[in-house]
Amino acid sequence: MDYDFKTKLAAERERVEDLFEYEGCKVGRGTYGHVYKAKRKDGKDEKEYALKQIEGTGISMSACREIALLRELKHPNVIALQKVFLSHSDRKVWLLFDYAEHDLWHIIKFHRASKANKKPMQLPRGMVKSLLYQILDGIHYLHANWVLHRDLKPANILVMGEGPERGRVKIADMGFARLFNSPLKPLADLDPVVVTFWYRAPELLLGARHYTKAIDIWAIGCIFAELLTSEPIFHCRQEDIKTSNPFHHDQLDRIFSVMGFPADKDWEDIRKMPEYPTLQKDFRRTTYANSSLIKYMEKHKVKPDSKVFLLLQKLLTMDPTKRITSEQALQDPYFVEDPLPTTDVFAGCQIPYPKREFLNEDEPEEKTEKVQHCADCGKSLREFPFLWEYLGAAWCTPCYTSYFGIPVATAIILRDGIQSCPRADFSQSLMLHKDGQMVHCTLQNPNLPEPFVPVNVYQACTIPLIQKIWKSISTNRMSAFIPLIML
Repeated sequence: MDYDFKTKLAAERERVEDLFEYEGCKVGRGTYGHVYKAKRKDGKDEKEYALKQIEGTGISMSACREIALLRELKHPNVIALQKVFLSHSDRKVWLLFDYAEHDLWHIIKFHRASKANKKPMQLPRGMVKSLLYQILDGIHYLHANWVLHRDLKPANILVMGEGPERGRVKIADMGFARLFNSPLKPLADLDPVVVTFWYRAPELLLGARHYTKAIDIWAIGCIFAELLTSEPIFHCRQEDIKTSNPFHHDQLDRIFSVMGFPADKDWEDIRKMPEYPTLQKDFRRTTYANSSLIKYMEKHKVKPDSKVFLLLQKLLTMDPTKRITSEQALQDPYFVEDPLPTTDVFAGCQIPYPKREFLNEDEPEEKTEKVQHCADCGKSLREFPFLWEYLGAAWCTPCYTSYFGIPVATAIILRDGIQSCPRADFSQSLMLHKDGQMVHCTLQNPNLPEPFVPVNVYQACTIPLIQKIWKSISTNRMSAFIPLIML
């Protein structure tokens, strides 16, 4: 290449660091990379932008997919890609978007924290309706253009803050999106495992190879239920190890525990699912005889004859061929009754949710240290000698016990056989309680002998039984985490 031409090209090349001020303004991080809140240095406008730096060097397939799709997609409820930058020096890829101050993950977390503080504040029903309508409108646009999102979850549903698009929903993160009009291979061959576990449709968990846009509708149903209750409807422990096997026992168990086991007449094609033999072997219909979506939602004060419940039921239909479409959902009677959905989901009221906080650049990234902060108070979990896991997040002890209203008696953590609590202290703690007093015991070690399995299931134990567990752990030098909670 001609030297003068190269020099001219380098001079004309736009660099992110020359155009935008973003240092110290990191607002997100994950396996995809980092997101910064940015403003133009030249002051041409006062708009706030989101700069997404893609992890790694060069353009990955996921980034290529996202860029290619976003360049073509234009809809008020789909995030708009403004520009793409490729850094010549370090070959980093930057994507420029309009900045969204909120997302559903933080909004739901805000309301869940209000429960924990004994000051429950439900999402306003009008706001829930407006959020759902705009999500469905955006997904209908994607589906009409033969695009599956495949990773819908609260964190990927953005909501604009103050400004000309105040309170507007933006569907984001198209890294897993696919065209489905004429795939060369079955979609399951391209990506065997898609969608975050809690929002994954049952046909995916049963190994469906030719899945459809119904998987996005199921995920929207999960988000809808979460907006109504402030809790993930199908939460279960998520495995850290990525696997190409779509079957996930714990997730199916959670779905059946809420919905009940699907009857043959309700889902005739379930027998054709690749993982159906495993389903028959691992599950018993009678175990879930008393489970139903009606019972679950009644606990959260949603009546089974209400329009809100009837729409939720259509979104969370087990059989994907009977599941409602986005177009049908937009015409549902739920959206006709008052309050009507609005373009501004905050309905002109003051926004109660805090703005995004800037993250410390010096903190380890999520991929190197998964648990950083308590899900509720936000304190660093390094301050606490042990952690609690609930709703897929880590909690510090004060927040966890406050949420459930239960006092902690004591706890022991063992890692690779190293005792973090001397055995004498443990014995002394046990002696403070009368023999036979009941406690809850959670075990996170599948190697422990019966009757201390299945893993992560609360069970009632007597103090002598806890002593027996302790003896077994001490003998076998197993790694375990045993919190003892007073009943």
